[in-house]
Amino acid sequence: MIQVKLGLEQLHEFISKDELLAYDKQIVSAYRKIYNKTGAGSDFLGWVDLPSSITEEEMARIEAHAAELRSKSEVFVVIGIGGSYLGARAVIETMTHHFAQLCGSENPHIIYAGQHISEDYTTDLLQLLDKKDYSMAVISKSGTTTEPAIAFRILKSHIEKKYGVEEARKRIVAITDKSRGALKQLADSEGYASYVVPDDVGGRYSVLTPVGLLPIAVAGINIRELISGARKMEAMSRTVQKMHGNPIAWYAAARQALYNSGKTVEVMVNYEPRLFYFTEWFKQLYGESEGKENKGIFPAGVGFTTDLHSMGQFIQEGLRILFETVISVDKPVNELRVPGAETDLDQLNYIAGKRLSEVNHKAEQGTILAHVDGGVPNMRISIPEISADTIGQLIYFFEMGCALSGYMLGVNPFDQPGVEAYKKNMFALLGKKGFEAQTEELTKRLNG
Repeated sequence: MIQVKLGLEQLHEFISKDELLAYDKQIVSAYRKIYNKTGAGSDFLGWVDLPSSITEEEMARIEAHAAELRSKSEVFVVIGIGGSYLGARAVIETMTHHFAQLCGSENPHIIYAGQHISEDYTTDLLQLLDKKDYSMAVISKSGTTTEPAIAFRILKSHIEKKYGVEEARKRIVAITDKSRGALKQLADSEGYASYVVPDDVGGRYSVLTPVGLLPIAVAGINIRELISGARKMEAMSRTVQKMHGNPIAWYAAARQALYNSGKTVEVMVNYEPRLFYFTEWFKQLYGESEGKENKGIFPAGVGFTTDLHSMGQFIQEGLRILFETVISVDKPVNELRVPGAETDLDQLNYIAGKRLSEVNHKAEQGTILAHVDGGVPNMRISIPEISADTIGQLIYFFEMGCALSGYMLGVNPFDQPGVEAYKKNMFALLGKKGFEAQTEELTKRLNG
């Protein structure tokens, strides 16, 4: 059963239902491009049927290997950047106790490297790994992406010195191309356990491949439930390739209608801290997919009620270029009530006895109404609870919504040509062979 619900009640004073329905033909056209593989980037559509195509053997291998890694690791390091780590981190942070390690969790602490080039962070990480038993996964199709390649070079040296080369090989997992690339070549020569990043799945759509599933399983999360949730959303989307009866299609149509009305920034809002990295994953998925040809909705994110005391002012009264997509969780895992107080100096006795979740939901409802009154359209995506199943549904919801949105916008949702610009400049400034002319030019620009 699909548990993800889309509410558009607070949108209709900005965009009418009839105006939204006018996008149905574009939705149908976008679906045809996806399922007939006739749109731009059609060679990167492997994610579309990924949940239903994962085999029992693949899941069992990942689960068994994850159990082995858990048994000898206090820490598991995920080396990757962009989609190579954000999907896994989104699920792990969402599904893990907020203070798991301080509470003595039996599962390894998942730590990330290669997502930046901070010398201090990497040094601090090495100091931690000196004291902890650990293993790691390095995730890269090519093995030459600068940030993870640097991190892996450093951590490979560290783990070999700590455990010896033979034991280190048993603690390193490579998730890479099936037949080519520097990392694949190294994995074969060193005998690392390895998994394949499918050729037809881009990084930001890869969370339901071993890229995400292995770290998620090492963290002790049930990957079968995650995949089951994604399968439900996949089946719905394939069955209903139009707006009627399809919340993904309504979401994509609403985004396009808002964009065409001048709303160029989408703010994802959550009221649960554990959803912070889910928002980060969303930002990468949509930013890298849509931001092309001087087009696209800028994806942003806030955590309420925290950010109501910082970004709330701008959202309420700043430039009217925003709309909000609220991720709402109906039921928390736990129950905690506000106690009464004899003196009531803080004037909170009027909510004494109420659950914190009720207070949080009233804050959510009040904020939505205030922002709508302030000229900010709102959509509400609700789930009954945070579970592996519902998060799997949300992952596929946003992946398909992104593909539909990209095609409706008229861009290729599966490439990222703009990412190469900074890399070329960085290579030149670092003196990489073959970039001599650019080195001279950029040095002159920097020196005035």
